[in-house]
Amino acid sequence: MRLSRRNPDAHKGDFGHILIVGGSARYSGAAVLSAAAALRSGAGLVTLGIPAGLNSAVIRIKPREVMTYPLPETAEGALSYSGFKKIRDFIKNDADVVVIGPGLGNRNSSRRLARELIAGCGKPMVIDADGLNALAGHLDILQRFSAGCRVVLTPHPGEMARLLGTGTSGVQAQRKKLAIKFASDYNVCLVLKGRNTIVADCEKNYLNRTGNPGMATAGSGDVLSGMIAAFLGQGLGSFEAAKYAVYLHGLAGDIAAGEKSQISMIASDIIDKIPEAVKKCMSA
Repeated sequence: MRLSRRNPDAHKGDFGHILIVGGSARYSGAAVLSAAAALRSGAGLVTLGIPAGLNSAVIRIKPREVMTYPLPETAEGALSYSGFKKIRDFIKNDADVVVIGPGLGNRNSSRRLARELIAGCGKPMVIDADGLNALAGHLDILQRFSAGCRVVLTPHPGEMARLLGTGTSGVQAQRKKLAIKFASDYNVCLVLKGRNTIVADCEKNYLNRTGNPGMATAGSGDVLSGMIAAFLGQGLGSFEAAKYAVYLHGLAGDIAAGEKSQISMIASDIIDKIPEAVKKCMSA
């Protein structure tokens, strides 16, 4: 496994600083799950860009190693567009990879913020959850990306349907075809989640076989976005990062299900099993 080969003189800066932009009063845990998964997947540094009003609560539940970056918020406790410049400057000066969307919510101000950040990010990026919903009807933003830009989108079938303006059943009937076409049309890597998750970019595609129905639980997708970001931060290309992450995410879920059962498994159980999944791959 390529990621296991670390230089003896390496330092934390060599493995990427991940900025996760998300969280809201209702969905405070999503960004925390993403951050924890990024750390367990090898990221050197992780910062949570969250609404300022959540900072004290998040400090109590986040891993001790994760930093926070309190940001302007709306009256409802979601990220406000007024924080755009502050986030943009952090991305420019400190972040190596940006995750946009976990727990962001659907306030107009938050969606506008997400769209502006996606359009001008200029760094490797993972767009997930409400970051994807903010793009619905605004796919012209993606047309600015060039080949090799290292941008990964991670929709589940419902989010994919919203992006395409169609129904979920139509997406499920043509999963592979739609994923490949979308990736090619917009020069991105697309991860279409679900049973046998599909990873596609402009040239390659991969059908994943790990994972189980117990992973259909709140926060599982947030875990995956953090894992992809960590692998991007360690220098992998978008397709390779997404492929590794999807496989290990499913394998960690299979290990967790064997211990907890599919019924009782929760997203944090998947995070707990990432090290074991990585070790299995390293020894294979």
